[in-house]
Amino acid sequence: MIRVCSVADVSPGAVVSADLDGTPVALAHTSDGEFFAVHDMCSHAAVALSEGEVDGCYLECWLHGSRFDLRTGKPSGLPATEPVATFPVEIRDGDLYVSLEPSNGVTV
Repeated sequence: MIRVCSVADVSPGAVVSADLDGTPVALAHTSDGEFFAVHDMCSHAAVALSEGEVDGCYLECWLHGSRFDLRTGKPSGLPATEPVATFPVEIRDGDLYVSLEPSNGVTV
């Protein structure tokens, strides 16, 4: 697990970008208080998902509107058809840690 930032650094409904050992990761804080990490690259257009918006448990790509389920990485509709990698997140002593071992089997 790699420390990304403090819990306080990611407001509810926000997403931040982090480079973890060369892997771009989007760390999202849902409005219900959960944290999720996904590969910070849309599987459709290869743009940063961290520039998109969090809506419930979905992260919407800013370019073409593909929405990815933060829990599974699966797109909810077109134009994306391929999932993005999801990564385990842990909270320790007020800090967020992410593992770079994909939890959904999608390789980066």
